[in-house]
Amino acid sequence: MSEWYLFQGKGARKIELTEEETKELNKKEVTELINEKIRELRLKIKSIDAPPWRQFGSLEDLVIRNPHREADTQDQSNNDSKEISTEELAESLDYKRFKELAKLAKKKTREIKKGKNFRLFDSKDAKSVRDAVNAAIFLRRPLLITGNPGSGKTSLAYAIAHELNLGSVLSWSINARSTLQEGLYRYDAIARLQDANKPNKDGNSEEKPIGKYIKLGALGTAFIPSFLPRVLLIDEIDKCDITLPNDLLNLFEEGQFEIPELVRRVDKNSEDKKDNFFEVQTQDENLDVWIKGGRVKCYAFPIIIMTSNGERDFPQAFKRRCLRVRMPDPDEDELETIIRAHFGKKLFDDNKDEIEELIDDFLPDVGEARNKATDQLLNAIYVITHDASPQDDAQKKAIQELLMRSLDKID
Repeated sequence: MSEWYLFQGKGARKIELTEEETKELNKKEVTELINEKIRELRLKIKSIDAPPWRQFGSLEDLVIRNPHREADTQDQSNNDSKEISTEELAESLDYKRFKELAKLAKKKTREIKKGKNFRLFDSKDAKSVRDAVNAAIFLRRPLLITGNPGSGKTSLAYAIAHELNLGSVLSWSINARSTLQEGLYRYDAIARLQDANKPNKDGNSEEKPIGKYIKLGALGTAFIPSFLPRVLLIDEIDKCDITLPNDLLNLFEEGQFEIPELVRRVDKNSEDKKDNFFEVQTQDENLDVWIKGGRVKCYAFPIIIMTSNGERDFPQAFKRRCLRVRMPDPDEDELETIIRAHFGKKLFDDNKDEIEELIDDFLPDVGEARNKATDQLLNAIYVITHDASPQDDAQKKAIQELLMRSLDKID
């Protein structure tokens, strides 16, 4: 039976070891135990059965690899030279890519810190967010999350990726000019034309295979077939053009898209099937992928977090296909926990009086709406408690007012 609260929102990774677990273990044994936990978590996520109406792709989509390397047909066989099943081959190839993604994620220290510092508490509203995230994972549905600026909407995506060890977050920041095409892929026709007209030392064109001029966007990369879902952040979707939500509907329902520039080059009559495979770039550094027939089909539907500040409403057809929840504003005790997570217990204890005064100034009076963001409070605490901070009370007060100015005040 699957575990419902796969995501907890407590800042701790599922693969982290306790002191008790590492007691009396050497470095090699610790590494082996971590790898075992990674495999267990991977299996746990893989074993979540999607609803029949939200199942995508096939195992064959997962075994697409470099068709031009003859070795690929041999290097996956076992020691007894027996043929392995499609599922075993898919797992072997997917796990190899998964490890590469994990290496890339380790380099993104800012993302890791965001994931570690995020907290969902035990209030009724926070539990609703926790339930919504886990429901989105089980149902393979996008999550539309609203809330005040600075309430942690964006950080939620990084917390999910960090806690469930799903690699780095694929991020797509929305503005009024954003289009579905931009999110899916970009085709550099100009570079291709320049290369076609530029001869090399042998007098031949320097034009490369067409896939070298195509790069999947964050949205497109998220739909690359894999056993484990990628975490996709579509940030501030309420800033989009009125047509974008409707444009996303088909992708969210079908879990696939095509790249016309590649589809047009598919030769159905070709005896060599290699001609219909294309290698394209992705949002993951130096991790290109092969696409068959110019179509990208997901296997595990990505965990999609769409944030909104409530600047506009969305069509009912769009909302029907999403799970919707509001990120709560942290109360006084929760703010103290967040501050300790960011600055450490020692700094909090050493500057407790000043920090409590800042929290008191940050929180609205009873019955009033919150008009300040949590990061404003963190900025003020950093400056006021810094070694080089001003010692004059009047100057401190002026800086505090500057950093924690109400968001609804007109400049």
